[in-house]
Amino acid sequence: MADSTIKTDEKKQHFDDIYVAKTPVPFKERILDALEYVSDDFNRQTFDRLILPWVEQRGADSPVRFVDLCACFGNTTMATVYGMDYDAICRNWQDETACMTIMADRRFPAHTTGIDISANAMAYGEGRGLFDEVIVADLNAPSPEQRQRVHEAMSEADILISTAALVYLDTQAMEDLVDAFAGVDREGYVMVNFLNPFGLEKADATKRLLLERLDFVGSTATRHRRLSPLERENYPDEEWALLEIWVLKRR
Repeated sequence: MADSTIKTDEKKQHFDDIYVAKTPVPFKERILDALEYVSDDFNRQTFDRLILPWVEQRGADSPVRFVDLCACFGNTTMATVYGMDYDAICRNWQDETACMTIMADRRFPAHTTGIDISANAMAYGEGRGLFDEVIVADLNAPSPEQRQRVHEAMSEADILISTAALVYLDTQAMEDLVDAFAGVDREGYVMVNFLNPFGLEKADATKRLLLERLDFVGSTATRHRRLSPLERENYPDEEWALLEIWVLKRR
């Protein structure tokens, strides 16, 4: 995500030029490689432990509606829906030719929707078949049409993921999105990430918001990525950004 209206932590590194690139190759080189962005391995493991058994019980005749919120180029969809690990994603995005084909198959029937502010990232995901549908929207200030489309995607979703991205959303936007997902009388799961050491007060407020509307299922604490040089200046005692992965479900 990249826009002047996005709420950011001034101590956190921002990669605006990468997020609006036309392919994920810069993302791979400057984030996955340079910062050892390994968190999708742990997102996949948590998904497999707490959500995938429910998906498999549904059977092949019952595709899940899967929404990747603030999806960027869709690396976490590759990890969870396609079962790709960090090394596989890096190989897939190694250059401008390799990234044009997703080098894996979906592990279960799904209709995938990507939502992000970056039109280029969404065009990439849709063009490669990673997302069956995309919505380009500034979630902090959506137009009425964008808000309606996003609400429809939230309410129709069986699985909603938003990984390492909630730091970009203000509280009102998160309330609106979570209410749209939670206000449906049907089983459904959410997987979200909380980052440390960034925006800890905001993370606490988001946790309270989620627990007021959804039931807690389980969590994992692990590594996210190495801190950038700028971040190491701001957090001199830290080397890694850490991650809490939460899974919740509709009541």
